[in-house]
Amino acid sequence: MSAEDYEVRRVGQHTVIRMPAEIDAANADEVRQALLAAATPGTAILIIDMSGTTFCDSAGVHAIIAAYKQAAAVDTQLRLVAPAVMRILTLVGVDQLVPLYPTLQAALAGAPSAQTNMRDLGDEPGETTP
Repeated sequence: MSAEDYEVRRVGQHTVIRMPAEIDAANADEVRQALLAAATPGTAILIIDMSGTTFCDSAGVHAIIAAYKQAAAVDTQLRLVAPAVMRILTLVGVDQLVPLYPTLQAALAGAPSAQTNMRDLGDEPGETTP
């Protein structure tokens, strides 16, 4: 699969790029190239759809960070749908750069993710609510 093979489509005002089932050292450069190509001037909101992604290693994380930097440089808002790999992306801090959403519909609506809601309410794991 080459960078040109990644599905990029418009959904209303959003551009959505679908990621493969696994992102690792073997395909991370292609993923990075596809993400950089999608984060272009004039794209207001880019949604990285990892709803079918079940594995993402550090090379994939680096590709997402490169996309974040490119998007910021061209004034594109980046959103990330990653239900199966949300935990690893949160553990390494990607959620501090890019909002994470549990579904594509939530990302399209711009609804805050469940993790964002938990942080806002002070319900971090290990904390008790009065």
